[in-house]
Amino acid sequence: MTDIQIKHHLSDALLMAYSAGSLPEAFSLTVATHISMCDDCRARLGAFDAMGGAMVERCDSVAMKDGSLEATMQRIRAAGPLAAPAPRRKSSLPQPLQDYIGGDLDAVKWRSVGMGVKQAILPTSRAATARLLYIPAGAAVPDHGHRGTELTLVLQGAFVDEVDHFGPGDIEIANEDLNHTPVADIGADCICLAATDAPLRFRGLIPRLAQPFLRI
Repeated sequence: MTDIQIKHHLSDALLMAYSAGSLPEAFSLTVATHISMCDDCRARLGAFDAMGGAMVERCDSVAMKDGSLEATMQRIRAAGPLAAPAPRRKSSLPQPLQDYIGGDLDAVKWRSVGMGVKQAILPTSRAATARLLYIPAGAAVPDHGHRGTELTLVLQGAFVDEVDHFGPGDIEIANEDLNHTPVADIGADCICLAATDAPLRFRGLIPRLAQPFLRI
């Protein structure tokens, strides 16, 4: 993915939380997918991982109960041999996301949300929601704000909003202060991976009425 020109990156706070394992599953998926596309954020994550490892080494050790190691080894032996992993399928999607979908974009079960926009909600923990968004070229997502944090990672195509232009590999970090209307570029359909930890705040009546059914 080094040929992608990425200009919108993850914040240090998100990278540190990912390194510490404290992000909701939906956010971890989005961060992992971006990292697989972005050399810069992958290098920064390595620095945070090293920092966390150094801190763990300096922590006081805790004595284990007698027989803990043997009990652990017995449980491992009792589980039997691991099944061989399924062969990797060729995909246009980054590997972390491909594993969740179980294939390429042709494996996605899209659901219309109106105006040509489609979504597919991915199975994650209930702490946050991850979804794929398909926005036809030139189409717009309804004007909305946020009750929490939203991470939007561009996989294909591009979109523009009140903040900037976002192309493949770019990630937009939105919070309660941002109201925007993302519009897909004219040249190509836009496909994004979005993660939210709270419902969006739509201004229009129709999106608000549909919101509980679409789980947005």
